[in-house]
Amino acid sequence: MHPTSAIPLTGRAAARRAARSPAVRIAARGGFVARGVIYLLVGVLALRIAFGDSGEQADRGGALAEIAAQPFGGVLIWALGLGLAGMALWRLSEAGFGAAGPDGHKTGTRLLSLARAVFYAVVAFSVMSFAAGEKSSGSGASDQQSRDATAQALGLPGGPWLVAAAGVGIAAAGAWIAVRAALRKFHKHLDRSGMSARQRRGVDVLGITGGLARGGVFAVAGVFVVKAAVTYDPDRAKGMDDTLRSFTDTSAGPWLLAATAAGLALFGLFSFTMARWRTM
Repeated sequence: MHPTSAIPLTGRAAARRAARSPAVRIAARGGFVARGVIYLLVGVLALRIAFGDSGEQADRGGALAEIAAQPFGGVLIWALGLGLAGMALWRLSEAGFGAAGPDGHKTGTRLLSLARAVFYAVVAFSVMSFAAGEKSSGSGASDQQSRDATAQALGLPGGPWLVAAAGVGIAAAGAWIAVRAALRKFHKHLDRSGMSARQRRGVDVLGITGGLARGGVFAVAGVFVVKAAVTYDPDRAKGMDDTLRSFTDTSAGPWLLAATAAGLALFGLFSFTMARWRTM
């Protein structure tokens, strides 16, 4: 036996080892798959709207309702919720012990991981609440949720300024997502050594197109939140569904919505490639 093997691990060392365990990596990959399924379905639902079917919500709630209508839909939704919880756990481990890569231990990177952990924990909770029968938790229209949250925020002291700041933050996040996708920043998170040249080209198409579409939706949604703050009208805020539908009001009509919907579906496929090749 190695002389140091008998030394008990400290609590922090044990936690660090658990955070980097194969189980956490598997949970993270399951999270990417779950995210991919949701974005793929949102893209498909938005495509239906672009071609005249306006009866479904093109957001996470609509995606869950679509799954619930399928055989074993309840089981699939539980699986999605657990996958997203796995993503939250992995992001939390990155916040606590650093992420893979040369920048993984920087304060900014760890804070970003913490924010993502909170986000995915909230989404996972809503999805599992839906699976448990609380339909309003997971499938409530994102548009109504956005209006309700905006109305509550506007009622606070300095509410319009808070809402405007939130809108600017959402729009900036969307622009950040789109720019990073265009610059192929996702390369540094992928193990490209295991890909063929054809696979690399395919992943680039999915990552760039999907990231641009996703970032664009966030950016436009942020603009609507700012408009709600300026006009003191919570009805001006829009969730994903209404944001996507607003694309049909442009000069490009339904074709802009169709292109964005296709991009969101491609981002779903890109999430599957992240589940396969993401370095952790």
